[in-house]
Amino acid sequence: MAGVKTNTRHHTRTARRNLAVLAVSLLATGLAAVSFAKTAATPPAAATPAPVKLTVELDRPVLPADRAETVVVKVGLTGDRSPARADRPPVNLALVIDKSGSMSGEKIRQARAAALEAINHLSPDDIVSLVVFDSEVRTLRPAARLGDGRQLRDAINEIAAGGMTALYGGVTQAAAELRKSAEPVSSGSGAREHSAGRILSHRMLLLSDGAANVGPSSPDDLGRAGAALRREGISVTTIGLGLGFNEDLMTRLARRSDGNTYFVEHSADLPRIFSEELGDVLSVVARSVVVEVTFPEGVRPRHIVGRDGSIDGQRARIDLGQVYGGQEKFVLVEAEVSPAASSGRNRPVANAAIRYEDATTGRPQNAAATASVTFTTDEKTVIASANHRVQADYAENKLAETRDRAIALVDAGRRDDAARLLNAQSDEFRVLGGTYNNTAVSTLAPAPAAAAEQIATGNFDNATRKTWRASSLQTVNQQRVKNDATPDAP
Repeated sequence: MAGVKTNTRHHTRTARRNLAVLAVSLLATGLAAVSFAKTAATPPAAATPAPVKLTVELDRPVLPADRAETVVVKVGLTGDRSPARADRPPVNLALVIDKSGSMSGEKIRQARAAALEAINHLSPDDIVSLVVFDSEVRTLRPAARLGDGRQLRDAINEIAAGGMTALYGGVTQAAAELRKSAEPVSSGSGAREHSAGRILSHRMLLLSDGAANVGPSSPDDLGRAGAALRREGISVTTIGLGLGFNEDLMTRLARRSDGNTYFVEHSADLPRIFSEELGDVLSVVARSVVVEVTFPEGVRPRHIVGRDGSIDGQRARIDLGQVYGGQEKFVLVEAEVSPAASSGRNRPVANAAIRYEDATTGRPQNAAATASVTFTTDEKTVIASANHRVQADYAENKLAETRDRAIALVDAGRRDDAARLLNAQSDEFRVLGGTYNNTAVSTLAPAPAAAAEQIATGNFDNATRKTWRASSLQTVNQQRVKNDATPDAP
């Protein structure tokens, strides 16, 4: 009996241990299950959207099957404006201010106010330099972190007018200041980083009211300088004040460097213009943007509307430079499509590919998209398919292109030819708008005719020429501009 009792106690202890182990095991399993359930219930982190959305559209996705047609291909790039991109990269900004004698009085006061307004949009980590020019060029503040901005504000408030206009020297000196913070350092991941580990975008804001008269001074000189700066990742925005500056020089510099341009007739508008421009500078989402459009057999690219670019055989290439958050930039290419063998066929017309650098991370990105057409023998179906927005974009950019051509004809003494060119453009818009019931295009039709009238009646003055030049570049560059001009004070 004693043996039986001892054995019973042994089995009892064993059972208790097994129950304890089982309880611990069940508890652990339960906790794991709870942990698993908790993990499964947590939604995955939202993927960061691509900084640029690519679309390819046609002015008419349906074409007549029995004849060759010219289509307009629109390649659109829209910058992302999501909360995930709220932490912008620091900017590397150079303010370049003309302080020649013609800037005296209200002009220089408003220039100082505009520069101070620009500072209000910046953060302490942004890098800012200040260059002024008259007969000579001076760096009032070398490139450095803004910090509390006190030193820069003091330098701005000391700017006084006097001397001539060494504009080229001012641009050159400002570029040197920007380069101090433009040297890329390899991060091992393909990103471009500042030596302190920060990603930068580089912009020069140039304000002048006069023609360059010290050093290189032709539009070609400044255009070459702009192209060279663009290759370094530096953009130049030009702000022409009053009626004495050379608009060809200023727009050429801006266009070749992928900057914006402004014609400011009244100095009181300068603070607003600087504020607008800083809005673009601080919202860059993509840099070094390149668009390539490849056309298949049976489609011949004919012309890139408005923008600088190249067509080599079946491929068109356009360098867009930068894309801003919440803004669409686009390329328009005219292409001739050969007839189809039969109605109902569908075939690709354009294959677009883009590559660029994410401004936030510095990483290379790319995307691709295709546009196709369907062929029909029903003319009403062709008309009904019209993309009115693409047609309107085409008309606006075609008008900008035509105005620039008209200016060249006027400069060559061929006023009658310039007027004929503009009237022909007006007729084209009237037919296009009427055929496709496109109100936006029809509304635009009187504009070139009115421009032709200005030229024919001798009312094409200095202010009009400057307005046309600035407006044309703003249009083809898809520049966001508020045109609420401020009148002169009495």
